[in-house]
Amino acid sequence: MIFDAARLAFANLFAPETRSVFWKVLGLTILALVGLWLALREVFVYLALPWLDALIPGTAGWEGWLTFVIGIFASFGLALALALLLAPVTALIAGLFLDDVAEVVERRDYAGEPAGRPLPLGEAIAGTLKFLGVIIVGNIIALFLLLIPGINLIAFFLVNGYLLGREFFEFAAMRHRPAAEARLFRAKYAGTVFLAGLILAAFLAVPLLNLLTPLFAAGMMVHLHKKLSRRDPAFSQQIRTASMG
Repeated sequence: MIFDAARLAFANLFAPETRSVFWKVLGLTILALVGLWLALREVFVYLALPWLDALIPGTAGWEGWLTFVIGIFASFGLALALALLLAPVTALIAGLFLDDVAEVVERRDYAGEPAGRPLPLGEAIAGTLKFLGVIIVGNIIALFLLLIPGINLIAFFLVNGYLLGREFFEFAAMRHRPAAEARLFRAKYAGTVFLAGLILAAFLAVPLLNLLTPLFAAGMMVHLHKKLSRRDPAFSQQIRTASMG
């Protein structure tokens, strides 16, 4: 079930219906990174020149050359910083298009079933920020655990597998269920969701391919939620009965 969901999600990434979302995410990510790089570079130069002039008086006449030299060093440093920011920036932008991906998957592969409900704007923005936080927190934790020999790689997969699996499955479930019910459904199948999250963590670990992680994760969890819902069609009724009892 999990591998089948992953296979279908990967195929959907390159389907004609998904290409517009793919190019939107890629284009906006590149624009955001270029804009961020230029802005940070100017701020760095602006702050570095006064500091250098205070440290070495009389450098004002060399300001043009110093700006050029500092700009070169700043560019290299910021390029490295942007490499670290690549995944969070992509997650932030791709998070805005998750409903588009889910809609394409449901329309292509589940045409005979009720369509999901796009999240309201407020929930979509909150979910996007949540996905961003998951990526940042997961990788910060994994980065610290890199200092501990023997568990660093395992920690990366466990942390990211749990966080990515939880957040993206609940996103897919909330298109068809109330938020509280979506969380309960995820909790019931926590083991399956976690194993699916490990595949997402492996996807995240592949350079360049990891830019597509949010889109792949959204598609995969839509498939997984559909498959689990077919296996457990009485879940919603059981939750409603329990809440009334």
